[in-house]
Amino acid sequence: MSKNLDKYLYKQMDKQAGLDHSNHRTKIVATVGPACDTYEKLLELVKAGVNVFRLNFSHGTHEDKAKIIEHIRNINKAEPYNISILADLQGPKLRVGEITNNSLEVKAGDILTFTNTKCIGTLEKIYVSYPNLAGDVKPGNIIMIDDGKIEVKVVNITKESDVQVEVTLGGILSSKKGINLPDTKISLPALTEKDLEDLEFIIEQQCDWVALSFVRSVKDIVILRSKLQEKKSKTKIIAKIEKPEALVNIRDIIVESDGIMIARGDLGVELPVEKVPLIQRELIRKCIHRAKPVIVATQMMESMIDRVKPNRSEITDVANAVLEGADAVMLSGETATGQHPALVVETMCKIIRQVEQTEYRYNREEDLKPQPHSPSFLSDAVCYNACKMAKDVEANALIGMTQSGYTAFMLSSYRPKSPLFIFTKEKTLVNQLSLSWGVKAIYYDEENSLDDIISDQINILRERGFLQSNDTVVNTGSTPIHLHLPTNVLKITKVE
Repeated sequence: MSKNLDKYLYKQMDKQAGLDHSNHRTKIVATVGPACDTYEKLLELVKAGVNVFRLNFSHGTHEDKAKIIEHIRNINKAEPYNISILADLQGPKLRVGEITNNSLEVKAGDILTFTNTKCIGTLEKIYVSYPNLAGDVKPGNIIMIDDGKIEVKVVNITKESDVQVEVTLGGILSSKKGINLPDTKISLPALTEKDLEDLEFIIEQQCDWVALSFVRSVKDIVILRSKLQEKKSKTKIIAKIEKPEALVNIRDIIVESDGIMIARGDLGVELPVEKVPLIQRELIRKCIHRAKPVIVATQMMESMIDRVKPNRSEITDVANAVLEGADAVMLSGETATGQHPALVVETMCKIIRQVEQTEYRYNREEDLKPQPHSPSFLSDAVCYNACKMAKDVEANALIGMTQSGYTAFMLSSYRPKSPLFIFTKEKTLVNQLSLSWGVKAIYYDEENSLDDIISDQINILRERGFLQSNDTVVNTGSTPIHLHLPTNVLKITKVE
């Protein structure tokens, strides 16, 4: 036992006690809103099993967000948790403006006029928050409103740059409803003026993750990355996949980003709905292959916004995301505005645990073998064999060390059967890794001999109740310690 162990045990005691607050490996992301924006309600959700809080920058002020961030940080300080913060940029979201009396019935065959001149919407004219709508759309293009509940077809572009459309699927049109253009390549930048202002705030607040909405190409990620690097920000990037163009460029987008969100709401409007399930499955597979966290989002437990039990189809939806190997599943309105935010998290936890407790295993070592052409081939090989060895010896813990997060993401991508613990000296990573499948992250900044470090790690986990005498542990690490090289060591230990 190293001389530093006592310091770590006392310093980390309360913190480590919370590592098992959520014994589900598939993580839960919950959106914060009026239903859960106080310290007490946020803590209730954490105790129910939330690992990551999503802040939706489509709604609310920076002042509101700052209070929520403070609450989450205080929870992490006062309670034994490492809760991550995901800031979700609005992106170039198109909407209709205010509608007269907030409600307008449109019927099939009606001719409407969309304008970029602000006005109160009537059957005569409706404002659309897209200055170049007339320049981007063409006659025959389909426009979806309110998640596809209303559908119109472009029939004419006027000299005044207004767009005349014919209603093909009618309904009730309300104020501020979203617009999707499945047939049109929009010319708006991925980062709008509002996004840039929000990004400044997100960087100042040192949020753990930032989600970029409506990603169309790898260039969108590169631009956001440059903004973060300019400010020396350690915030990691989630690319939201909700546009058909993103699927065309999906390999490069996955490689350039730090994680992916499958935003099925807009994706299901932009594409035929029957294609979404297989797209979800394929995106999860590609992300696991690249060791990038992947979130499945939108309408997972939506009926629980106002009910105490989910639909059977929602139960199956959550279970399938777990079976497919998603790193995380996300709640939106269910926790932001729902009547039972804690109950919905508890229910989702039960579903996840039930699936994970079955004999079904997620171990991907057979189809994720290290690739010789990879620049990280040698460290990949160590991680691969660590997971394989942990499986072969039925290890009680698989332990990794990381400074960049790469080893953690790689070990997680194999979906090992053994409990996965990651030790890091980078404080930002401790919370960021709360998004990754199966990872329990621990802050540790000692740099003694590798033997001392491994001894410390085992004893810290033993003190916290994760290990006991005669347990088997598989460790990865790197040596010489002071050079901070990529993972190059694999060791197996029997706990004394």
